[in-house]
Amino acid sequence: MMCRDCIIKCHASHPLHRIDEWNKKYFQCTSLKYLGLHVQLGHSPGEQCLNAKSASGDGFVVVDVHGIHEIGLDYCGCEKAQIHYIQLLCARWFPATSLEPQTAATFALLEMFHLLSFESKVSAYEFYHSLARRSDNMGMTPIKWRNLKAFKRAGKSHDPDGLESIDQGDCVVLCPACPQPGKNLPDDWEDAPSNRRWLYALFLAIDANFRLKRKAVSSDERDPSLNAGSAYFVEGCEYKTYLAERIAVPQEWSMCVSHNAVNMADTKSSRGLAATGVGTVDCAQYEMKLAHGVGDLQKGEKYKIWNCLNSMPPNLWFDREKKHIQFVVPKFHLNAHIPACQTRFSFNYSKGVGRTDGEAPERGWANINQVATSTKEMGPGSCRDTLDDNFSDWNWKKVTMFGHTLICKLKDTVICAKSYGEELTDLECGINEVHLTAWTSEVEAWEEDNSELNPFESRVTSMTQTAVRLRLAENEACNLEGSINTSLHDEISPFQLISSGLDLEDQQHWFRADTAALGVHATETRRTNLCVRGNTLRCKIKAWTVVQALYMPAVVSLHAAHPSADSAPVAGNDKPENLTLWLPSALLPAYQCNHALWVLEWDLRFAQANDALNEVRQTIRLSSHLKTVKRTHICGQRASTCARSMLDLAEMKKMASKLKYNNARSALLTLGPLLGKVAWKESLRVLHSEGTQDISWIWKAPDCMPSSHSIFSNSHYHSGLHIEWCKAQARTARWSEGVLSLLEEMCRVIEFFWWQSRWWKERGGVVVVSSSAYYQEGALAYAEQQVCLQLTMANHCQ
Repeated sequence: MMCRDCIIKCHASHPLHRIDEWNKKYFQCTSLKYLGLHVQLGHSPGEQCLNAKSASGDGFVVVDVHGIHEIGLDYCGCEKAQIHYIQLLCARWFPATSLEPQTAATFALLEMFHLLSFESKVSAYEFYHSLARRSDNMGMTPIKWRNLKAFKRAGKSHDPDGLESIDQGDCVVLCPACPQPGKNLPDDWEDAPSNRRWLYALFLAIDANFRLKRKAVSSDERDPSLNAGSAYFVEGCEYKTYLAERIAVPQEWSMCVSHNAVNMADTKSSRGLAATGVGTVDCAQYEMKLAHGVGDLQKGEKYKIWNCLNSMPPNLWFDREKKHIQFVVPKFHLNAHIPACQTRFSFNYSKGVGRTDGEAPERGWANINQVATSTKEMGPGSCRDTLDDNFSDWNWKKVTMFGHTLICKLKDTVICAKSYGEELTDLECGINEVHLTAWTSEVEAWEEDNSELNPFESRVTSMTQTAVRLRLAENEACNLEGSINTSLHDEISPFQLISSGLDLEDQQHWFRADTAALGVHATETRRTNLCVRGNTLRCKIKAWTVVQALYMPAVVSLHAAHPSADSAPVAGNDKPENLTLWLPSALLPAYQCNHALWVLEWDLRFAQANDALNEVRQTIRLSSHLKTVKRTHICGQRASTCARSMLDLAEMKKMASKLKYNNARSALLTLGPLLGKVAWKESLRVLHSEGTQDISWIWKAPDCMPSSHSIFSNSHYHSGLHIEWCKAQARTARWSEGVLSLLEEMCRVIEFFWWQSRWWKERGGVVVVSSSAYYQEGALAYAEQQVCLQLTMANHCQ
């Protein structure tokens, strides 16, 4: 405890401490201003100015990390005194305004808020009201702070022209790994040989985020952007002028699958919204936002508004002879496209892309989405500046992690490149050299010119159940249009009868499998659900057999005599999963059946066998991948149990597909002689267990008989093996490219840091004529600090 005079004397250098005063009953909160302390700016602590000038108003409010303080403030009024707001800045207090300020925030507070706005996405409103339950008297302080920090990082405080020298996109944090001529590329990079030119390619990713919408509040006049296009967002006024000219242009429909974000862009509701989201262009390798790569959206993913190149004068077009642009679809999104796109626009099959996946924007959205609830309520300028600031922080964190990121990636890539190379060598041991040469030539030709025959696409037409059912349904529709009706039922045709029978057969199998897996201690809910399923299946079979009797009268006696597949009824044979359906292939020759029904079942069974064979291949691949992941990455009881469950599920699916294939093949063996078909046995053979080291025939089996003019007509080398080799070769090539790409990026990152250090060294030597000696000294110190920072990161990466 101290007396009033001692408290004032001790706190001359600490005017923002909180003081409690004894009122003879208890300690109550008071302030140093109330006790008589006046803070004198422009002089050393404890020294009074002979011409001091008090701050306007009754008191001066300073917002600090520990709370809000009202202080008595005196400005220096000496002859050489700085203007008032400069005196506040020298005391590390940031004023709310430059004209007669009455409020300021400490630099420490602003730095804390700046970091919290990145890590916890807290808004200025929430942060201020966490310090005090009162109205926001900080004004635009956080926004000005962000803006000035961005200009400072960009070196604009070292430019003789000051803020007038700021150009569009100047205040961004650049990606050190991206190829940037004059910064991190060799002088002769443009003369690189064709086999190394891909190392200097720029990878860009385009995506949209509809979480970052903004309500139609305020305007550019009332809330202008302080960055004004100098960072990631394009300049607002010019962008709006461009949109006004292009907004009426209708969006072209996607020629691939129906992407609602594109096809329905013109119908997307934007009522009450100034922006329905943002579209960005990112570095596709390291997820960094690019200068002038962000713009507001008005109508969903209306990419048509970005097609500005064709509206520009020809002299601004790029030279197609010197520049090559290759379009690919991000790996995660690729499966949503049609099969033709999945091979033509695949990263895995594109030369010179390494291990790029194109999903960089998606990973960045996870970070920025947390600020969406704040920015959607902001005016246009505040919203753009806040997002710009967060994008810079995201980029900077990426930059500081480059050394660790690249070395970890390189270690994994080298191991995988070696592993996949060995797998390719093992695969090629069982393939004729002539075919390897032909396949290699095809791949190289397609990589140079995508208009050539695509080696990753199947050369034969795949016969699937879906395709066959569509063809049979269309044939039936044509017959009905021509007044040819072979149906004996008002609603169910012969085709529907056989296809429904196959569906019921499949349902019986899965019901049988689920019943076997029920266990002794199954819950009542699970037993109830299974019982309901069995009742439903029984009713379906009963209804189906009634219609079946119209088309196959002989089965009436068979259903009565043989309710199950066994020769004599025993306990349990009347269960729904054991009821025999007596499809045409199950009838003995003595039982006459309509020839058309044989043909229908043949077509459906043949497609079913092909589908089942493909499912066997897929589950084998899945099991192999899961075993590799479990062996390499899984440890611990819980993770191992989950992995084991996934392996068991994959094994169960494989056995189910195998059973389906065997049933379909047995039916074909019965129907083949009746229809005079024998060639099918070459493509659909008997499945054997894994008792040989030779490549199983399922990897060589064509989806159907290849054409006679194909070089793959040889029964040992056909479409399936050809595509499998192409994929293995592409996989090995991409991982090998990944190693070379990472080595090149490591060199670029180090060279970029060296260039950045030289750039800051030059900035430190620039003299701003109109500035004071104090300003020059501070500018030089900041430049030297940046030089040291860049050199430290360069040495760390080395």
